[in-house]
Amino acid sequence: MNMQAKDDGGYHFNVMRRAIELIDEAGPGLTLDRLAAEMNMSPAHFQRLFSAWAGVSPKRFQQYLALGHAKALLAERFTTLDTSHAVGLSGGGRLYDLFLRWEAMSPGDFARGGEGLTIYWGWFDSPFGPALVMGTDKGICGIGFEGETDAEGAMADLTGRWPRARYVEDVMRLRPWALAAFGASGELTEAPLYLIGAPFQIKVWEALLSIPSGHVTTYSEIARSIGRPRAVRAVGTAVGRNPISWLIPCHRALRKSGGLGGYHWGLPVKRAMLAYETAREDAATGPSGGAAIAEAAGGAA
Repeated sequence: MNMQAKDDGGYHFNVMRRAIELIDEAGPGLTLDRLAAEMNMSPAHFQRLFSAWAGVSPKRFQQYLALGHAKALLAERFTTLDTSHAVGLSGGGRLYDLFLRWEAMSPGDFARGGEGLTIYWGWFDSPFGPALVMGTDKGICGIGFEGETDAEGAMADLTGRWPRARYVEDVMRLRPWALAAFGASGELTEAPLYLIGAPFQIKVWEALLSIPSGHVTTYSEIARSIGRPRAVRAVGTAVGRNPISWLIPCHRALRKSGGLGGYHWGLPVKRAMLAYETAREDAATGPSGGAAIAEAAGGAA
């Protein structure tokens, strides 16, 4: 059972996912008429639908997907994590004004590989492709995407992290959290998280939670913020092992050079997430910052 689309807010996840893929693959030559035709919609209807979801036009979103966007973000919206920690997680780091409660598994429980833990799982639609959501009674513990693998590969990836846990498919149990996580309709406005990892990993993931939406930071900045400035490579490994993609925003971590770096579920997914967050931030704060970033990314509005 898939997550239902939001009827009145433009959150038609399958439509948006297909549109992002087409925009990304076709490049700057893609016209609105052709894109709308591919989606079996009129240009005017598709433009309204996409703009309601992303906050910007398909053309502007295309500019945010450009390869130069990461470097522009690093120049314009670099986040110093000391400042983010001072503001607190309930400040600019919230996603859709969604405050994320979280707690972590004890190191001893983690060392036992999830033994005695029941983890529920289910597949849901998201703007970034089919998403595998996992959770315990305490909150979401895993979100993965098909990305560069398939459904079986994503399942093996996440279950392999906690090999001794008991896994139960239960879409209805997870559905309210999944709806909140991806900004769709639902009664909940909060998606609690349950972090399952080694102490060093959890420190890194906590730092990631401090990066505001629409902003980025570097692996070296994360290392410095957790008091391990020379552990950049270890930080990169911990970022890559983040089990709760999107909500723990490892996609906001970039190389110091402005390169995207890696992404566990594929770089197209990472670029789509960054583009979406930039678009929403610009829609909320005004066009000035967005115009500068779009120009740096290599496109005209």
